[in-house]
Amino acid sequence: MEITLYPDNKIPNSIPGPDEEKSVTSDNILRISNISRPTLTVFLPDAAKANGTAVIICPGGGYGIVAASHEGYDVAKKFNEMGVAAFVLKYRMPNKKNQPAPSIAPLQDAQQAIITVRKNAAKWNINPQRIGIIGFSAGGHLASTAGTHFSKVLVDDAGNISARPDFMLLIYPVISADIAITHAGSYKNLLGENPSKEELDLYSNEKQVTDKTPPTFLVHASDDNGVSPNNSIVFYQALIKNKVPAELHIYERGGHGFGMYNKTTKEEWMDRAKNWMESNGWLKK
Repeated sequence: MEITLYPDNKIPNSIPGPDEEKSVTSDNILRISNISRPTLTVFLPDAAKANGTAVIICPGGGYGIVAASHEGYDVAKKFNEMGVAAFVLKYRMPNKKNQPAPSIAPLQDAQQAIITVRKNAAKWNINPQRIGIIGFSAGGHLASTAGTHFSKVLVDDAGNISARPDFMLLIYPVISADIAITHAGSYKNLLGENPSKEELDLYSNEKQVTDKTPPTFLVHASDDNGVSPNNSIVFYQALIKNKVPAELHIYERGGHGFGMYNKTTKEEWMDRAKNWMESNGWLKK
């Protein structure tokens, strides 16, 4: 079930215009581009399995597209098997044509998603204190932004509902604008051609970690030539420095964009994620 993210489609920070969204499937990957009307696709587990935990899923795509299948819908179904409700976020791409402030549009959508799920927790049989977020690649940057920038809510929140995720799973995430390890394309799409040092620092999320940052699970591959594994490492180090519970898994091989299945190993990182969630009490009924 797909729902519009904002009530009555009143999208903040949005310039009205035609819907130019496009969906293309190639190499078994569904890529959605030109997103100006964000949505949530709802995946609820069987009532007998449901444990009250929920995750919002942010697929990757370099802030240019959303890889909605292998980093979105497929992941949601896997969480349902764990008894976890899942919500795939089709978030807006930063675009000067569509938004007065392009850099905040994705974060607005992530915050709205968290608030929406929390607001409808009873309806969806969810514990409002067990709502996490998972992101892949640039979606991992968005998820980590939601987990480090939650004190400033950028959407209408008349009910004063928390926009803080209760936990994060970051899978080969973009984290840092540090030139030595950054994924330049994601930051260019998010912040434009010539961002200021202040903007780059603000969205270097390892610099935004505090002791209020949610517990975090991270996965990366050592041979990731798309997004350096040092992105996960510096975020993990910041979490440990701030005494935030954290778990980091770095595989020898796997490259970038492997979704749920790193074909270079027999191990399934989703099993490790499940164990981590279980050990923290998020899979208890």
